[in-house]
Amino acid sequence: MKIKTGQGTIPLLTLLAIWSISAITSLPGLAVTPILGDLDKIFSHVSDEEIQMLSAMPNLLIIPFVLLSGKICESKGKIVILVAGMSIFLASGILYFFAKSMMALILISCLLGIGAGMIIPLSTGLIADAFSGNYRTKQLGYSSSIQNLILVFATFFTGWLANINWHMPFLVYMLPAVGIVLANFLRPKYMINNADKINNATVEVNNATSNLIKPDKQMNMKLLFGLMIIYFFSSYLGLFVSFNVPFVIQDYNMSSDVSGIIIAILFLAIMLPGMFITHIIKWFNNYIIFVSFILIAIGLLFIVFFKSIILIGVGTFLVGFGYGIVQPLMYAKTVLVARPKKAIMALALLMAMNYIAIVLIPIGVNFFNTIFHQKEDVLFPFIVNVIIAGIITLIGLIWHKDFIFSGEGSVS
Repeated sequence: MKIKTGQGTIPLLTLLAIWSISAITSLPGLAVTPILGDLDKIFSHVSDEEIQMLSAMPNLLIIPFVLLSGKICESKGKIVILVAGMSIFLASGILYFFAKSMMALILISCLLGIGAGMIIPLSTGLIADAFSGNYRTKQLGYSSSIQNLILVFATFFTGWLANINWHMPFLVYMLPAVGIVLANFLRPKYMINNADKINNATVEVNNATSNLIKPDKQMNMKLLFGLMIIYFFSSYLGLFVSFNVPFVIQDYNMSSDVSGIIIAILFLAIMLPGMFITHIIKWFNNYIIFVSFILIAIGLLFIVFFKSIILIGVGTFLVGFGYGIVQPLMYAKTVLVARPKKAIMALALLMAMNYIAIVLIPIGVNFFNTIFHQKEDVLFPFIVNVIIAGIITLIGLIWHKDFIFSGEGSVS
């Protein structure tokens, strides 16, 4: 079976190989989450600092290795980098089963972050290589959806496995084995055929004459920086809910099981827009960033003002849906502001914003709580984020025709 790419066709197994990479990118740190509350039972004398390191180190190491991978892929074989990253990731998953100390878990998590960082830019970069036009935007949407769908299923799966044995959640880190087996189908002879070569040449010419990139430049850094800022704030506001809504649920004296349901709703909502992102871009066109951030702002307001689990769920869904629109849209627009050979580096810079946001969420919450003396109010961070989302919504409305805030160029 052949899959149309907008510049020829690729085998179905090549597409499945690309999708398998998208599935891996959401996994780092996931297997550790179900056992965080039991670490003091698993290992004696575990400190809060060690628990924080175990949670934070993978994301911290992902950031530099995402950028390093993007840079290396400009001159070295992408498949070599990909297989190396997946092998490190898989080796980390195996090593977790032999960990007998907290320090061993931390060191293995660092290795996991390195492997994940090498893989992440290629999850979208290979799509940029193989697809063009609407086909590319659709596949970037599917990639975003796969990441978040796997996250939902893996969250429940690891929670269930943790009840059997604390080592069992690390089974999810075996998933890169699928990508390694399928990596052969990502070689140039499968990714590019004669029609592709002709069309790639056309793409090069079109980019050279595009008003988005000056003829003597490889990237439009001004536009890329703007996209990175939008992606950072959408990631910060969207993922903030997954970190902080459990505290709201606890404050409302609801069952801890409710937190799991709400977080599942969030990631399911993030997943949905990717399935039909081209239609969403066409519907909202120049107002797409305005619509995305107003959904996030309204969703946060629901969480602040309503104590009903149903309405908190609705608010969480709106936040997730808004973020779910921005994610694939930013992927699609980033490819447009870089030459084909620089596309993976541009995507690496963009995707690093997601992990910087994850690292900064607890720091940001603590910062605003401290300066406004609101450490005891679990809803205050949500109010701060409503204001941030409101400001970006207003900017998105005022500059709705600007490339950064519109759907311009993402679909044809």
